[in-house]
Amino acid sequence: MALDPQALARVAHLARLHLDPTDSAALTDRLNSILDMVNQLQDANVGDVAPMAHPMDVAQTLRADVVTEGDIRAIVQPLAPATGDGCYLVPRVIE
Repeated sequence: MALDPQALARVAHLARLHLDPTDSAALTDRLNSILDMVNQLQDANVGDVAPMAHPMDVAQTLRADVVTEGDIRAIVQPLAPATGDGCYLVPRVIE
C-alpha cells in the first residue's frame, strides 16, 4: 500500500496536524519507505517460530524478602502535624 499526498493530507487532518505543503512530498516518501519495511516484515516466514513474550530465556533475579528497616513509627509520628491512636490525622476533604 502506497501513501499519496492526498492520503497524507487526510491523515494529517484527522490527527489535527498542520503539515507544511513544501514538506509533503518528502514526508510522503519517508512514510512510504516505512510502510515498505512493514510490508517486508509481514512477508517474513514465521510459521515455525513459537509465540514468545521475550526472545531470551531469562529468569528474573529476585532479592530476598527480608525487612531492611525496622519500625520507625516512634521517630516519624512526632514530626506529623496531627496523629491519633498510631495513625496520621488529615483534614476532611469530602463532605
